[in-house]
Amino acid sequence: MKDLYSILGVTKGADDAEIKRAYRKLAKELHPDRNKGNEKIIERFKEVSSAYGILGDKDKRARYDRGEIDENGTERAPYGAGGPGGAGGFSGFRRGGHPGGADFGDAEDVFADLFGFGRSRKPRTQRGQNVVYRLKVGFLDAVLGATRRVTLSNGKTLNVKIPAGVRDGQQIRLSGQGEPGFNGGPAGDALVKVEVEDHPYFTRDDHDILLDLPITLDEAVLGARISVPTTTGTVTLSIPKGASSGKRLRLKGKGISAGGKVGDQYVTLKIILPKTVDSDLEKAIGKWAKSHPYTVRDYLKT
Repeated sequence: MKDLYSILGVTKGADDAEIKRAYRKLAKELHPDRNKGNEKIIERFKEVSSAYGILGDKDKRARYDRGEIDENGTERAPYGAGGPGGAGGFSGFRRGGHPGGADFGDAEDVFADLFGFGRSRKPRTQRGQNVVYRLKVGFLDAVLGATRRVTLSNGKTLNVKIPAGVRDGQQIRLSGQGEPGFNGGPAGDALVKVEVEDHPYFTRDDHDILLDLPITLDEAVLGARISVPTTTGTVTLSIPKGASSGKRLRLKGKGISAGGKVGDQYVTLKIILPKTVDSDLEKAIGKWAKSHPYTVRDYLKT
């Protein structure tokens, strides 16, 4: 029979960790579950297992190295003793039928690690997979919060609470509503990914709401009080006299209330001229411009 170290592909000076690594590698490659019907490989597997049964045990390895036991774990006869196997020599099997008296408790632990079984181990439980769903939500529902009814892939229908201030792409976790687990493992979760739809005129900046507000030429020059939409209704906003396009006004507390923080709404003024500039407007502006010249592009000078 081959030298046990050669069977595992290691040198006699190999440490315990190296021997175990070599055995794990060979056991995984040669295991009968992966080589059904290949008797040659199965015999090789038995040979490797028997070798590890001795070299994987510190005491037995030491006795093997000293020549006290042979490759099968059989006691070697002292010099001059009669009969094969020595006086009282017994090439027997321990309980479980493993050759050479080898204790394969450690080997079974290795198999359990590699293949997920062992004589004293229960089948592994496994958590079920998560399932991802997509849910389109209107802009105002995302800002203010809402409840939406969704149907899961298993046909179950649930009411899903959309929290106020939910962001585009944010996930809502429904614990235990995913795929069922295995061998008694817990079910996975349903992950509802929120897709917030665009709004015709509101946009969002963190907790703030942004709005571009068109105003007329006379409202910009003379000032005005006009109705402005917010996410919770209409309010009155004062436009100061002489307001320019781009001027930003704040409506305090009219933003998004979420996470203990309340944002504001910012209104940016956009002066819009009439679709048709008639002669009256041309004359009035022309007369005014001749007597009130002013510059607005000094910053562009080089």
